[in-house]
Amino acid sequence: MKAEIIAVGTEILLGQINNTNTTFLAEELAGLGMEVYYQSVVGDNPKRLEEVLSLADQRSDLIVLCGGLGPTEDDLTKQVTAKHVKEELVFDEKGTKIY
Repeated sequence: MKAEIIAVGTEILLGQINNTNTTFLAEELAGLGMEVYYQSVVGDNPKRLEEVLSLADQRSDLIVLCGGLGPTEDDLTKQVTAKHVKEELVFDEKGTKIY
């Protein structure tokens, strides 16, 4: 199975933080027998994230996203991914989960 990792975050692109999540995920996926063919980093930009997701959809069986999941306004991974897969985000009324 071909896997792809997409790290989301302008701070990664600007070199403000190291992309340690992708390294960890690649090692774990390889340990599960997944072939990681592609890794990419995209900033906190909905249009560019959608473009990267569309490309990943064409070439990979499994797409793993990390980053862009915080509480700030620029963290749009959940929203862009939900729109990409044509699903609506649902807020857990208990306030414990968004899925």
